[in-house]
Amino acid sequence: MNNSILEKSVDALLTRRNDAPLIRDFTPSKQVELFETLKQLRFNGQLILTNSCGRKWILHVHRGLIIYATGGEHPVRRWRRHLATYLPQISSDRSLSNESWENQLAATSIEGSSVCWQYQLLTSWLERQQITPEQMARFAWSVIIEVLFDVTQAVQVAYELKPSSSKLNPVVAIDAAQAIAEVERLWQAWQANRLNYSPNSAPVIKQSAELQHSISAPAYQALSQLLDGQHTLRDIAAQMQRDVNSALRSLLPYIQSGFVELINIPDLTAPVLSSPTPHDTQAPSIACVDDSPWVCHIMEKVMTTANYRFVGVNDALRAIGVLLAIKPDLIFLDLMMPNINGYELCSRLRQLSCFQHTPIVILTGNDGIIDRVRAKIVGSSDFLGKPIDPDRVIGAIHKHLKHSV
Repeated sequence: MNNSILEKSVDALLTRRNDAPLIRDFTPSKQVELFETLKQLRFNGQLILTNSCGRKWILHVHRGLIIYATGGEHPVRRWRRHLATYLPQISSDRSLSNESWENQLAATSIEGSSVCWQYQLLTSWLERQQITPEQMARFAWSVIIEVLFDVTQAVQVAYELKPSSSKLNPVVAIDAAQAIAEVERLWQAWQANRLNYSPNSAPVIKQSAELQHSISAPAYQALSQLLDGQHTLRDIAAQMQRDVNSALRSLLPYIQSGFVELINIPDLTAPVLSSPTPHDTQAPSIACVDDSPWVCHIMEKVMTTANYRFVGVNDALRAIGVLLAIKPDLIFLDLMMPNINGYELCSRLRQLSCFQHTPIVILTGNDGIIDRVRAKIVGSSDFLGKPIDPDRVIGAIHKHLKHSV
């Protein structure tokens, strides 16, 4: 990866729509750029991508690496299909009912985790030695590829970052650049075959009599069982043990002849009721913008010890884009930074509606009356001197979050 990409501001990727980060033409190169930024931030939490139709995909990230992905059009179908393909011993075990899965989730504790129920179940099965680390890795890789493939079809996406205070030590941590390269290969093959269909659509026989007269009786019987309008192209490809490109190509003659049509179908019912983790939903999110990695490191220790979620940003030029995505509950802002100082950055943040009432605390080693007055003029909420004093930092958080509730 060219280092110059890491030096670019996240703002260069974005346009503004109601203060939400929006990436136009979410190409593989822009995807890689975004994840490189998350790696540099050592971001833990959720990256939520939303297309123009409001469809959301959630990528669970640990230190900038992807550990799992969900969301999109058919998250439960995807889960069931991958169980049958990669974990047949789980899929065929009738003792593992929905109630059993709920009980397993209740017994699986991932401290401070907001990770999805699918990942928690996989972790539970791994701990019980019902699956191997290799099986979990293959499962997660395939799910992530499928989600990113669907994301690639979006013309533009808005994105949001939800930091997590999770202490989880992931079994699977996938470098996004590798996954995106594989998705790009699959996407190019899909486009090269002029397959202008969604792999999430379901084929169903439209002209039964005409199709029956054009093929043999055994072939018609096989097709009528397969193309029941209840299974997507991806589902059918998995049943046929073929890739979805190949499965669709085999059906193209029938689709183009009008015998078969592709329809949209709903997702299956989730086997597990998803609920937010109380710890994570109650923990405020704190951001610190300081060009010193050491200061951000100290602040991170202070925040995590106090059970706050934390994101540190060392590049002031990248700060607005990251803060827009995270929308923290409180921001600590260094006064003296290269390229842009804390006064100017604070002023810019206050011009955005989503930060007009967010507490912004200026950090500085120059604790003079002029600095304090100037900080107040640009809209800062408070002024905190350096070096960092953990008690004063926590005191400032208690003071301003209490008043902002």
